[in-house]
Amino acid sequence: MERLLFLLAIWAIPFMTFAQSSLFNGQDLKGWQIHGTEKWYVQDGELICESGPDAEYGYLSTVDHYKDFELTLEFQQEADGNSGVFFRSTVSGTIVSGWQVEVAPPTMNTGGIYESYGRGWLIKPAPEKDQYLKMGEWNTLKIIVVGDQVNTFLNGHEMVAITDEKIGQGEGGIALQIHSGGGIKVKWRNINIKTL
Repeated sequence: MERLLFLLAIWAIPFMTFAQSSLFNGQDLKGWQIHGTEKWYVQDGELICESGPDAEYGYLSTVDHYKDFELTLEFQQEADGNSGVFFRSTVSGTIVSGWQVEVAPPTMNTGGIYESYGRGWLIKPAPEKDQYLKMGEWNTLKIIVVGDQVNTFLNGHEMVAITDEKIGQGEGGIALQIHSGGGIKVKWRNINIKTL
């Protein structure tokens, strides 16, 4: 029944009244906050995250919080692309509380949902869906969060769908991640959100 209600909610989105805005203006990091010592910068209209000398976790979070939304963005992984997109999340130092939609190299569950400093993996995509990731090319990620339900899509293909009470209670912003370990570089562009 919950799955049916979520599908009905997805179907209704084109008919709903919502506000759409760009989270990244292509010029600077206005509207975002840097957490940690890793590198976040804008170049040629793209938002770039890159490991710094400490090779630790780093986050770039929105100043504003978002509850129910449809988020679309494009990412391109260079070198190791172990990253992610957090939602309904808060960051203190480099400790994040919330949920991450994984962005990672092949076979590492891009599109799955991970709860940081909590339950760990909540859901991973089926292994055959790994074929939808285009390593080294631009990929389009869509995340739809409505109440306690989350759907993720990679390049137009559904990756996971989950209903989770704890997610439903979550509050916070959007955040991009640099994983620890060094050698990571990911480009982002066309980061747009529709509040539902």
